[in-house]
Amino acid sequence: MHRRATAAVLTAVTATSLIIAPTAAQASTFATQEIQWQKCFDQVPPGFPPGAERLECGSFTAPMDWHNPNNGKTITIAVSRLTPKTGKAKTTVFTNPGGPGGEGRSLPLVYLDRPKLSENAEIIGIDPRGTGASSNVTCGNFMTLGSTDPRDRSKANLDLLYDGMRLQAQYCQAKSGELGKHVTTEQTVRDLDLLRQLLGKKKVSWLGYSGGSWMGAYYATYFPKTVDRIVLDSNAEFTGPWQPVFDDWGMGFERRFRVDFLPWVAKYDNVYHLGKTGEEVRQAYERTRAELAEQPVTLPEGTYYPVTLDMIIRAGLYSKDSFHDTAQTLAVLAGTAQQKMGVQASYPDAQIGTLYTILCNDTPFKGDRKYLERDAVQDGKKWPLFGYYQLMGPCAFWDRPNVNLKRPTGIGVAPTLMVQSVRDAATPLEGAQKAHRNFKNSVLLTVEDEGDHGIYGFGNKCVNDIVERYLVDGLAPAKDLTCPGVPLPAPGDGTSNPLTKARQLATQLGWGNA
Repeated sequence: MHRRATAAVLTAVTATSLIIAPTAAQASTFATQEIQWQKCFDQVPPGFPPGAERLECGSFTAPMDWHNPNNGKTITIAVSRLTPKTGKAKTTVFTNPGGPGGEGRSLPLVYLDRPKLSENAEIIGIDPRGTGASSNVTCGNFMTLGSTDPRDRSKANLDLLYDGMRLQAQYCQAKSGELGKHVTTEQTVRDLDLLRQLLGKKKVSWLGYSGGSWMGAYYATYFPKTVDRIVLDSNAEFTGPWQPVFDDWGMGFERRFRVDFLPWVAKYDNVYHLGKTGEEVRQAYERTRAELAEQPVTLPEGTYYPVTLDMIIRAGLYSKDSFHDTAQTLAVLAGTAQQKMGVQASYPDAQIGTLYTILCNDTPFKGDRKYLERDAVQDGKKWPLFGYYQLMGPCAFWDRPNVNLKRPTGIGVAPTLMVQSVRDAATPLEGAQKAHRNFKNSVLLTVEDEGDHGIYGFGNKCVNDIVERYLVDGLAPAKDLTCPGVPLPAPGDGTSNPLTKARQLATQLGWGNA
């Protein structure tokens, strides 16, 4: 999931028009549909949790452009639902795994081992517009990130890097066509409220991770009277623009890398043989990276370049349970261990297309190529692991449509429970704290000595109890509070983080766009 420039760029010129209810004609066209629910799969695939056979899938039609809903241009939104095994659901919870652009139909399955939630709530999974089984956007499989080493600041490499970002912006917009102009958070939250109507609910609750915190905050902002309880886990700074959210990646990943990952690898030097201190392990990473720049390494699962190593480490920092595989890969590449890593999962192009389309459409990007060059050097020197990478770079070259999001303030919104680990790499604590200060009626649950991205539903009893007391019982915390984190595992121990698990289940079902 997931970034950060002032909120002044979010003009409120059209704020009133953005939140008006659809006309009667619009409602008669779209709000009278019936979702035809059916089992998502005939047989439960091996390894799926007990109860997975209860997951139902369906779809509905939404306007391509909610500002012109009767022009005949429509899209499909794919959804899933998990209902209690016995009895009637006390509440309906919309879920989102983040991204933006994350496919969400498999997410309800990860709550089957959270019976207080899954046996009391109707849990809804959603593939947002642009991704998954919903109407797709695409970047034509063109991706600049990871194509060349951003630490190389020679003119020739900078031309490759930034010309590539410009070309990616053109690919994304050309290949996605008209739909791309309408893949925005504002359009998406209108799809969500249509779904609420089709389910016959006056109010629904929200459980969103990472980029799902952004979506949930905006859903509550546009439709405050229809959102009951709100849980935002691993928070992007949703009260400002997207650009600084991703600008903070260098800081966030470097902190997680140095404070958690490197000392952990050093602790198990008898397993990985990369160094007995965190600094020795970091030097092993730097040496390996430099050697890969001189001579890439080909293993059975693929060829490794410096950027390949960076991306593997970045992905491994999201969850402590990925530390072992990540360290093992580094050890293999460093030539100090014999074990080979498993094949890494790849992101579907529709998800990447949706991510860039939302990031570049939603909020303005400040800066041009010269800005990007200066910013990369500045951040790279401070945070060398990922500071040179600029995920939002293509937005500098984006032909942005006239989108003016209403700024989330929390005013008039239901109590909002924000869950945040202190060393979350993808959505750093500082952004969550800022969003908390700027979003009225929010409570921040800080998870101490923890760096995982995605906390609820993953082995932290303190967090699980607080979230479920609110989502199921309606008992919102009265003030900010803390929970202890889950200790780092021994090598090979642990289980998947819920967002990783949801992606794995979706891949196993063939729901990805690989």
